[in-house]
Amino acid sequence: MELTPLIQVAGLSFGYSAKTVLKDIDLTIAAGEVVTLLGPNGSGKSTLIKLLLGLLTPARGAVFFKGRDLRRWNPRSLAGEIAYVPQVHTCTFPYKVRDVVLMGRIPHKTFFFHYSRSDQVLADSALDRLSVAHLAECAYTEVSGGERQLTLIARALAQGAKTFFMDEPASGLDYGNQLRLLDQIVKLSRQGYTFVKSTHAPEHALWIADRAVMIKNGVIVANGPCDDVITAENLQDLYNAKVSVLNNGRFRACVPQTICGCMEIAREKERKQAHA
Repeated sequence: MELTPLIQVAGLSFGYSAKTVLKDIDLTIAAGEVVTLLGPNGSGKSTLIKLLLGLLTPARGAVFFKGRDLRRWNPRSLAGEIAYVPQVHTCTFPYKVRDVVLMGRIPHKTFFFHYSRSDQVLADSALDRLSVAHLAECAYTEVSGGERQLTLIARALAQGAKTFFMDEPASGLDYGNQLRLLDQIVKLSRQGYTFVKSTHAPEHALWIADRAVMIKNGVIVANGPCDDVITAENLQDLYNAKVSVLNNGRFRACVPQTICGCMEIAREKERKQAHA
């Protein structure tokens, strides 16, 4: 028997005023998948994520989560299933990191509430799972960008959600924090968590994603396993940039062809020097 997909997008279209942003999007996402959305600025990636979250209403078509139209979900119930990890999150007040994670429990509370011992345990467990428990008493405003992203993922875990939407989560992070963030996404996906994320770094998709979805001018132009979709030809069409995709079975990377040419020139010089 065929299983119901976790997320199903059917004939989805959306526009702002007279401008159409997404046109007839069809997409299916299974539980436990890591799906990366690729596309140039203005292609519709962020808008699609907002539609998948239920923050925008489609002009046509529908989004189904666990077989039910997203518009028929109770917001409180949906908050227990889906979490959003934004690209940039600013906080005016210097809440402790633990307090930010505890905010993930708010959808489960009534208007007047206090955090229970169970809430505290869930928050501490989420911090520990993401290896940032040592930051619990630190001010959220004073930790690094990568540590903030891990804190927001911990908040989503404490929320109880198992489906995460992330809009360019690695943008603005230094290289080390990018790698730590990607590592946590891989670990959580192995535990059954689902990730839908946008990025401008196709190599990140090659490293951790199960599938890549390329969007250009509001339509899906490629959708499939990363090794099949992230090719030099597709990247040229998507970004109007000449890129070589290197894959030796263990290592996969996207390298501008100008750099590949410089590397080949350097290797040729080394060969000539070796035979001199």
